[in-house]
Amino acid sequence: MICPLASFEEVFKTEHGVVYQCSRKNCYWLDFQGEATPFKVRDFFQFKKTIDAMDVELMLCNSSRSFDFEILMPFRSERIFILSVEDILKMRELLAGAKFMIELNSEIKNCLQSKAILAI
Repeated sequence: MICPLASFEEVFKTEHGVVYQCSRKNCYWLDFQGEATPFKVRDFFQFKKTIDAMDVELMLCNSSRSFDFEILMPFRSERIFILSVEDILKMRELLAGAKFMIELNSEIKNCLQSKAILAI
């Protein structure tokens, strides 16, 4: 798929894309619109904030052609995303689900570690 030596775990998947975690390189891979894009952890969450901040209502209300798409090039990435309103909403769903699963996994690990300490 992306790198034959990496070990990927699926974080979250929708019918429009998938987010994978690579434990070997400590990064996330976003597979969206048929292309996979790597993100360092911090950059992944910054990308989510950028997507969440896009003004979909303004895009829908403005009839100017310049509001039909958002062009986005994430930090430390060679990929350019050209997103319609529909794409932005699909991306938001995917990134929100991935963030939730990442936070849930972290919380579960914290609970298990604190129980292990109490058992000692």
